[in-house]
Amino acid sequence: MSGMPLPVIDRQVAVRAEGLPDDDRLRAWTAAALEHHRRHGSLAAPSEAPELTVRFVEEAESRALNHDYRGKDRPTNVLSFPFEAPAGLDLPLLGDLVICHDVVDREAREQGKALEHHYAHMVIHGTLHLLGHDHIEDAEAEEMEALERRILADFAIPDPYALDADECRSEDTRPDA
Repeated sequence: MSGMPLPVIDRQVAVRAEGLPDDDRLRAWTAAALEHHRRHGSLAAPSEAPELTVRFVEEAESRALNHDYRGKDRPTNVLSFPFEAPAGLDLPLLGDLVICHDVVDREAREQGKALEHHYAHMVIHGTLHLLGHDHIEDAEAEEMEALERRILADFAIPDPYALDADECRSEDTRPDA
């Protein structure tokens, strides 16, 4: 990674589960998203390591957060909470990602993806949200998905949005974040 310190990850595990990504994987995926964003966007290489929290949760916590912050009464794969610093306070905090293991595991199985690949996608997708990317409008979604594909390709992870020929594309293939 050129000129950008590796991110500091506060990994929190509030779920009993197998297959959760370790600190090294989280740091690699997050660093790749930060570097791609820096190269193609508005992020300058920080002098301090960017920091974020990645919390793995059960469905009940995901559902409660999704309800409280997005008005959706169901658990979701990943939620992103960007850090909003008060005026005049310059901290290297990006924010928090909350990832529901049960949802990610279920989606990976339903979509025929390796669990680690789906986790990589969720972490990269969520990190891009922390950096200001969104997918509300179609043009924004296309830009964000293209960036996700490029970053995931660096890890030899297949296009997460590729669907079988007999399936039609829907918003259900997008992470919620």
